[in-house]
Amino acid sequence: MKAIIYTKYGKPDVLKLVEVEKPQPKDNEILIKIHAATVTSGDVRLRGSDFPPLFWLPARLIFGLFRPKKKILGHELAGVVECVGKNVTKFNIGDNVFGTTTMLTSGSYAEYICLPQEWKHGVIELMPKKINFKESAALPVGGMTAMFLLEKANLNKEQNVLVYGASGSVGSYAVQIAKQQGASVIAVCSSSNFDMVESLGADRAIDYKKEDYSFLKNKFDIVFDAVGKTTKSKAKKVLKKGGAFVSVKMLTKEKIQHLKRIKELAEKERLRPYIDKCFQLDEIVSAHEYVDQGHKKGNVVIEIKN
Repeated sequence: MKAIIYTKYGKPDVLKLVEVEKPQPKDNEILIKIHAATVTSGDVRLRGSDFPPLFWLPARLIFGLFRPKKKILGHELAGVVECVGKNVTKFNIGDNVFGTTTMLTSGSYAEYICLPQEWKHGVIELMPKKINFKESAALPVGGMTAMFLLEKANLNKEQNVLVYGASGSVGSYAVQIAKQQGASVIAVCSSSNFDMVESLGADRAIDYKKEDYSFLKNKFDIVFDAVGKTTKSKAKKVLKKGGAFVSVKMLTKEKIQHLKRIKELAEKERLRPYIDKCFQLDEIVSAHEYVDQGHKKGNVVIEIKN
């Protein structure tokens, strides 16, 4: 099968399209024919070993000190179950599924992958109805991260929420989830993305290049840092007493109940992935180069035709 591998850290050109052996499912695994994957910020950081100084050594010890342990990147996917192990009870051949590859030995930049039907760190579920493989592949990581952090912040109806970095993957889901729960949302992004975030439900958008949100007269119940580029001390200037600051820099956990909830919202057309660009598997270098620029809107999808 075709797969993208990398054997050293570096710029996008370390990613190579090669032929590798097609995996075979173990007794508790399903073999998935992958139709779509994505380029997440996590993929880009792992490829370039771009970790904050405080976490650089621990991250290298986990993911590979001198060279990557996980040679196939790709954190999320959507595809069709082609084969099931004898102990699998949750999925059947022909099921459309979506989910993550978190902490597994292989990622989703490939034509096939074997996933356990259940494991500690990641999640897999039947795909939402009404949306396609590309849209489904873009849902899990950003959607679950947004949902986890908004729950951590105790999101409730009629709250005021500010989303910093609202046009990215996590931010675009945070805007939608907050709105569907009855909150009022101010989105912080560049002016070129105003139409996008307003189409997702933001009540107002402000350009971070022209206006410092910490000087707003508004007070917020939640400040959600969706890109890891603002601080709690700055957010405190606009937080109400008892308000919460949450950031993608915080530890999060993938929960199957969150993926099921995201699926439900997508099926009810109350949550939709915003797809900026689509690339083919053999265009993976260009896809990473595009994400490296730091200006993607929502999600970048890799279409895998096999």
